This record gives sequence, C-alpha cells and structure tokens, in this order.
Amino acid sequence: MNVRLNSYFIYILVALAIAVPGSSQDLAGKANSFLNSLSPELRDKAQFLLDDVERFHYNFVPVERKGPSFRDFNEKQRSAAIELLRASLSEQGFQKTTSIIELEKVLIALENRGTDDHYRDPLNYHFSIFGTPVSGKPWAWRFEGHHVALNFASTDGKIVSSTPSFFGSNPGIVRSGPEKGKEVLKMETDLGFALVNALTETQLKQAIFADKAPAEIITGTNRKAVFLKPDGIKFTALDEIQKKLFLQLLNVFVRNYAFDFSERLMSKITAAGIDNLSFAWAGSRVPGVAQYYRIQGPMLLIEYDNTQNNANHVHTTVRDLTNDFAEDILREHYQKEH
Repeated sequence: MNVRLNSYFIYILVALAIAVPGSSQDLAGKANSFLNSLSPELRDKAQFLLDDVERFHYNFVPVERKGPSFRDFNEKQRSAAIELLRASLSEQGFQKTTSIIELEKVLIALENRGTDDHYRDPLNYHFSIFGTPVSGKPWAWRFEGHHVALNFASTDGKIVSSTPSFFGSNPGIVRSGPEKGKEVLKMETDLGFALVNALTETQLKQAIFADKAPAEIITGTNRKAVFLKPDGIKFTALDEIQKKLFLQLLNVFVRNYAFDFSERLMSKITAAGIDNLSFAWAGSRVPGVAQYYRIQGPMLLIEYDNTQNNANHVHTTVRDLTNDFAEDILREHYQKEH
C-alpha cells in the first residue's frame, strides 16, 4: 500500500472510531440471553440449524417471515432482543434501524390503515438464530422486516460477516405530519449527489451508464451477488476532493456495523485495492427525479436506488461478493471439522 492510500485508510478508520464508539461485545452471550428469555414454543420458532436453508432467505418487503417478532415478546424478551441487535451494530446502524422501524407509523397514517391492519407494523420485525451461540464455534442470526434485512455470522467470538444487509426508507423524506422533514438515509443521498455533481463532463461520461435509473437495486434478493457492468469511473480517475467524497460515502455504509467488524471489513476492502473501487450512476443528478448509484470492487458491491413514489423511496444494500452469509468462512470451518 503506498503512502497516499495508507493515508486514506487511516482517514476512514479515524472516522469509524469517532462515529462508532462501541467495541467487540459478547454476542454469543447476548444471543443466549435472548434465547433463554423465550418460552419453549417461541424458542422453537426462533432457532434453526446453522445450515438450514432458511438462513439464506433474504427479503426487505412486507412478506410472511419465520422467527418470532416483537409482537410475540413480553417486555423482558423484547429487551433481550434489542440488546442482541444493539450489540451487532454501531450506534449509527442501530439508530438507523430503529428510525426505519418508526417510519411504519408514518406509512400507517399515509395509507389510512385501520387498527386491525398489521401490514405496516413497527412490531412486525423478526429474530432468527442459526446454530448454537457458542464463542468458539460458528453460528449466525438474522433481523428482518420491512426495509431492514440484517444477517450476521460469528465464529471465534467475533462477527465475521454482516452481509447481505439492507436499509430502506419510505418515505425517503417525510413530507407532512409530526415527523415532517425526517430523512433516515440522508447521508447516503446527499453524499451520492455531492460526488456525482463534483465530476467533470469528461468524468461523467465514464460514471453515468444510463439516463434512466433501474426500477430497483439490481441484486434484489439474490442469494449470490455478482460484479455489475458497466463499473463506472475508477477511484484512480478522481481528483483529491472527489476521492475524499468517495471515501466519505463508502464510510457511511461501512460504519453501520459494530466497530470491530467495520474495521475488519474496511481492511478487507483496502486489501482488495482502494484503487480497484469504482462509482457508477444512472438517472437524474438532481433530487426529486429517480436516481441510482453503486460502489463496487473485487469483493464489494454497494447499491443505492431511489425511484419509487416519485423518487421518495430509498433502497440500499451492501454485499460482500466473497463472503455473503459468511459462506467462505463457514465452508472452511466445515472442511476442518470433517
């Protein structure tokens, strides 16, 4: 790594340390506290084998899901569930998650839903544990509901995978009511626009791959994410100001996770080559009209899409092209075990 790239990496780690004050926590202990708080019936609903096909079910729209939800829990169980969630995310990631859940109340009002209609429901978010939470062995867990889909895997007492992950926001900006002006994914939006609008006309020809934004994030709910073409403008083709904006945008997505994992993920991205990262854009370069962007490299894909509801409905995802659902790490574990 040359001196300039090393300085970029240090800049990111300092930002992570400032933004994410948490550190490694006893995640297995939190998971067991949650499981032990459950009744036998709820525990049966919550726990699956590590290699159960259910672990790879990934969705971010209101669908029927397995695993108990907040609606099933008493106060003690709900508290234990929230502690597990908080231990798996940075403070930023946790606040983003809870803010997205609170938007369900906005949608209930906007869509004039009745008290017996649970299609939009801040309690309809589900918890699933895969395997047995033991510090020295692999296990995984999932938190999922409308516009939040988080997948974690742990082994050797630390988080080894936090992808695929999804954060969405509907509305992107709340236009009326008590929450007017609320914008949960503001940094993802503002920095995306700042970067694309900092590009020169020549650079825009490399970065923009379509005049119209795709209707949805391209990877969708695919179990396997792949490198997308065209890949846009390379990090190396940016000037110093543009590079700083690029890294600020990258950092917004990486720092959603617990600090120790965010640090390892950034180390992995850097090892694969900051110079190999690229930025691609489609659609409008002004707010209010559909837009899409992605950041990607040899092992990373980040997507942002804001096309629905007159470009006021944001979807974002982070995929590790080499380790979604911790597949490479768990494969290595099984090879050693057998």
